[in-house]
Amino acid sequence: MTVEAQHPRTASVAAVAAAGAVADSQLRRVSSIRRPSSWTERYARRLLVCDSIVVAAVTSVCFFMLLVLDHIPTASLSAFAALSIVIAVAWVTLLTVVRSRDSRVLGAGLDEYRRVVMATCVVYGATAITALASQTVVPRSYFVVGLPLGILCLALERNVNRRWLARRRAQGAYLTKVIVVGELGDVRYVADQITRRRRKRVEYDVVGAVLPEGSLETAVVGRNATVPVVGFTANVPEITARIGAQAVIVAGQLDGGSDFVRQLGWALEETSTQLVLAPGLTNIAGPRIHWRPVEGLPLMHVELPQYYGAKHVIKRVMDIVLSIAALIVLAPALAVIAILIKRDSEGPVIFRQRRMGHEGTIFTMLKFRTMSTDAEARREQLLAHNEGAGVMFKMVDDPRVTSIGKVLRKYSLDELPQFWNVLCGSMSLVGPRPWLENDIPNDGSNVSRRLYSKPGITGLWQTEGRSDLDWDESVRLDLYYVENWSVTGDVALLFRTGRQLLAPSGAY
Repeated sequence: MTVEAQHPRTASVAAVAAAGAVADSQLRRVSSIRRPSSWTERYARRLLVCDSIVVAAVTSVCFFMLLVLDHIPTASLSAFAALSIVIAVAWVTLLTVVRSRDSRVLGAGLDEYRRVVMATCVVYGATAITALASQTVVPRSYFVVGLPLGILCLALERNVNRRWLARRRAQGAYLTKVIVVGELGDVRYVADQITRRRRKRVEYDVVGAVLPEGSLETAVVGRNATVPVVGFTANVPEITARIGAQAVIVAGQLDGGSDFVRQLGWALEETSTQLVLAPGLTNIAGPRIHWRPVEGLPLMHVELPQYYGAKHVIKRVMDIVLSIAALIVLAPALAVIAILIKRDSEGPVIFRQRRMGHEGTIFTMLKFRTMSTDAEARREQLLAHNEGAGVMFKMVDDPRVTSIGKVLRKYSLDELPQFWNVLCGSMSLVGPRPWLENDIPNDGSNVSRRLYSKPGITGLWQTEGRSDLDWDESVRLDLYYVENWSVTGDVALLFRTGRQLLAPSGAY
């Protein structure tokens, strides 16, 4: 058999053609990859329909209220009907302009509600300014009824849709499949956080981990998740295509730094795969982070925590007003609980305990008594059965708890007397858990930073699992709250606490 010698130019052309064929093949393969799931588009369309219905209903109510509040002549109703239509169209349009249905704000957080409120206020503000400039009389019902009713109804509608979305995600739908790329420790942390927060409506479903070249692990094992290792960092685009992931999360720093991220972003462009960066700022909330581009260099500014100032005055005013209202409204319930405790077992109704508060100040915390009077004496006998996190003593079936005490603890009713502590100023409605003096390690660790804030009746610890959390996670949540709290965040936690009371978990 003979082999013909090939002309060098012919060989070169053949090589180029072969390389082009490979490139074309890769391009066709990349282009043929299934596009990301369209659940975001479907859900956005659902919100558009629901928003339109709510806006139409609110503007219709305002229109029909004209005869009740403003006594508008029948002959003028056609002009105000046209005004209602203009407001409704502008309202729905502005909800789109402010991106209140953007996939990045849907399903979790307060940003979606902020954008809804902003769009509503802008619409009615623009209506008022236009009317003033043109010297046109706009009926009061549009402002007295339409503005508050619109905000309330849109917020309720978005909340109902969030609950629907959460149920669908619990069934495995409306999720974004992601792979996490990074060093073993960073991947474990990100996967654990996402998995733990899945019940909190996080959209991501971690389907694989990608580690640096040479890693021997076959799976990343964390506290909340075990994620299979699906490849190495040099092959992220191919891995993404193979397993059909719709997003890639880069956790922490990798070899190659910004060049690696840039090249990865270019490689993922054709597949419309999201690229998400998870920096190492694990205990800093979004509102404290600000981006400032300087000559093409994106600088991340992190605001310092604020432990004093005007917003703390607002927090104190809110504590006083709401604690007084709670004590007045709950007075009959407090009396009934006191009677039940007295009839159930001997001893005082109120249990008093010394706790460590703001900046290490010792105060007496009040609770309804839920244990027998010899509970402290019997504690030493039960230490071997401790199921609490860290230094906290907890037992699921504590024999010292009374019959009525089990019910009070399950629904956190034993905490109600602490509204008096809030009114007196030793506690706040929302804050870190009020620990015993001996619970605070005196070893120079960062745990003592939790004392920078007043302890609260409720907080992140209470809404994230309570006694089911381990020590490290309990401390992390407390420190996160102390450094990142806000008035709007406190309001959100109060609402979450209300839902937690209806479906309690981790309370014993």
